[in-house]
Amino acid sequence: MRIGVPKEVKNNEFRVGLTPASVREYVAQGHSVQIEKGAGLGIHAADADYLAAGATIAESVNALFADAEMIVKVKEPQPVEIARLRPGQLLFTYLHLAPDPKQAQALMASGCTAVAYETVTDDALGLPLLAPMSEVAGRLAIEAAGEALRRSNGGRGLLLGGVPGVAPAKVVVLGGGVVGTHAARMAVGLGADVTIIDRSIPRLRQLDELFQGRVKTRFSTAEAVEQEVRAADAVIGAVLVPGANAPKLVTRAMLPTMKRGAVLVDVAIDQGGCFETSRPTTHAEPTFEVDGVINYCVANMPGAVPLTSSHALNNATLRFGLALAKGGLDAIRQDVHLRHGLNVHAGMITHPAVAESLGLPYTAALDALSQSEALATCC
Repeated sequence: MRIGVPKEVKNNEFRVGLTPASVREYVAQGHSVQIEKGAGLGIHAADADYLAAGATIAESVNALFADAEMIVKVKEPQPVEIARLRPGQLLFTYLHLAPDPKQAQALMASGCTAVAYETVTDDALGLPLLAPMSEVAGRLAIEAAGEALRRSNGGRGLLLGGVPGVAPAKVVVLGGGVVGTHAARMAVGLGADVTIIDRSIPRLRQLDELFQGRVKTRFSTAEAVEQEVRAADAVIGAVLVPGANAPKLVTRAMLPTMKRGAVLVDVAIDQGGCFETSRPTTHAEPTFEVDGVINYCVANMPGAVPLTSSHALNNATLRFGLALAKGGLDAIRQDVHLRHGLNVHAGMITHPAVAESLGLPYTAALDALSQSEALATCC
């Protein structure tokens, strides 16, 4: 298969869809890989590194899209990129369609087949392609909170870990999944006072065992969230409903009850955000203030550390990408985990949570594949 890897165009996005090491694996299995000129510079991978791995360099992004049978990216395609997609072309990347009806409609109109990293599953029903970026984002969330808490940035002027004789910051983590666990790990390591809220009692037991009493845990109720947010210096939003919009756990009405200069870090912003006041921000302008509370809602947090995150992402996506390159649509038919990743095919939404969130008709993946195949055969 002919694989195309364009340079990311989202604001301050320095990751790349394939590293040179991954390109070498694709080429070894007989596929051709074309990289847009300069696509790897954000991870210090020069065009010469890609050439050495067996890729060719595309001077024109239009030519790359026109030639490629499968596009491998990191972030959701921007409008200028969707305009280059064509019917039957495979797109393998993060999509986060639930809060983005314009992107969903554009992808449907393109006729492409879009497999979303964030809904591909594994045998344990986990999300293996979301997990590495969730690990990175969870750790970065605490760094972001510490930065935003500085008085020079509008925050309370508080050091997360405190110092002898001065109490540390109180950090509340909403959600005990991958993001929440890694955020808590970083916060505990810095000496913060950490509480994790989750609605799964078995998960709270696991977290209690994992942290050996170094974090507090609370079962998630509206009252618990209100109490903890009111007392917090920093709140990390780390909730996830796979494929769907994140629930709004912190309402606008709760902000005036919080400490002045407290910080909200919404790691769920890619899925619409779990704070009512959230709106996507960029690394160039990461925060905004509402009712004296600092909101941090950068939609591509791992893009700030592209060297780490690109390699971590490639480690996870490689086997799925190779399967798609080898089998195309047959790989999706045969692999239930890739079918879970299929969000759009031939103008149809093929993930139930995405369809429900967007209020659009849902077509099961196998049915969509069969329908498009029948149409191609008869016409």
